[in-house]
Amino acid sequence: MLGDIWDWFTVNSIWFLTGAALLFIPALFSRNILRDRFSKLKPEKRDTPGKRIINRILIAAIYISTAFILASLIAIIVPKEGIFSTITAETIQEWLLSHGIVILAYIVIFYFLYRIIKALIPRMIIRFVKSSGRGRHSKSWFERRAKTLTDLIVWIIAIVTGLITFFLILAELNRNITPLLASAGIVGVALALGAQSIVKDFLVGIFILLEDQYNKGDVIKIAGISGEVVEINLRRTVLRDLDGIVHSIPNSSITTASNYTRDWARVNLDIPVAYGEDLDKVFTVINRVGNKLAQDEYFSKLIKTPPQVLRVQKFGDSGIDIRILGDVHPMMQWEVTGELRKRLKKAFDEEGIEIPWPHVKLYLGGNKEENNLICSTCSHVNPKGNKFCAECGGKLQE
Repeated sequence: MLGDIWDWFTVNSIWFLTGAALLFIPALFSRNILRDRFSKLKPEKRDTPGKRIINRILIAAIYISTAFILASLIAIIVPKEGIFSTITAETIQEWLLSHGIVILAYIVIFYFLYRIIKALIPRMIIRFVKSSGRGRHSKSWFERRAKTLTDLIVWIIAIVTGLITFFLILAELNRNITPLLASAGIVGVALALGAQSIVKDFLVGIFILLEDQYNKGDVIKIAGISGEVVEINLRRTVLRDLDGIVHSIPNSSITTASNYTRDWARVNLDIPVAYGEDLDKVFTVINRVGNKLAQDEYFSKLIKTPPQVLRVQKFGDSGIDIRILGDVHPMMQWEVTGELRKRLKKAFDEEGIEIPWPHVKLYLGGNKEENNLICSTCSHVNPKGNKFCAECGGKLQE
């Protein structure tokens, strides 16, 4: 009975493989989409009976389709007579001498070929990156760019090498790979129709890498999230923000990429001073602090041009904002800006320059003796122009 079922399954294995693939792909992506949507809901709405049932159904569909895919591949590869039908000590020895050594040689050759290529790729990538970006980028950019391209190319080579080895082994076993190629074509059509987002992810990922929009180790902002790039491939970009949270962002959702660490960065700081301060003196103090910071033994290695006053930025509610700019090496803007703030605070305290805080100053015009009226009845001070006292209501005399 079981033998008849297996024979029937073997005859129709290509159709089972196709159907299982068509079930696996939408089930997998539906679960990922629903999981992303559920993660955005409030905690009390995230775990409900209905959502749990849907999640279990999708997981069951994924497991069942995976089992059918594996069974179909076994049915395609294994002979119809069964795997143990012709296995004896003599046949094992004959097979090892005729095919086993060749298959082992394929595995060993491709393994060492992969190791050699993996060792040579970083050197080739470093030479290519240096030749293509010489004189235009910083040393840190070369390191990040080389690391990004190396990881991607090694990943692609591993996949290609594995596939070539797999098909050579099947050919050595005299297995017809046409059904596998046909099923791969059908799966490709299914991907094109049902997994368009993945296709878009890969296309966008290719352009991100070719256009050198960002690399591993850069600090960027994409899809409204800022953080350091910890991983980038053709499918997704992974960021880690300042809180240590890891964000996995599909490449297809990236419409604008802002790179904070490309080639050079900038200190861009607005510092307020009180309206009563002498701006020429303030400018002199700020420029002096910026020059001393740029001459510091440690910070001189981080700064390209000293932070200096650019202009009076605006008249604020409580003070005058002064814009300070200075160029630094990539990823150093935050450390330099923090040190500049600290040194400016100390310098302002020494020079008696006031850094204002939000407050409202009531101006009555002139001084009390000339502009204010004192009520003769209750001695309450009233603004000039009042005819009656605001305290007792008595008539005022100018």
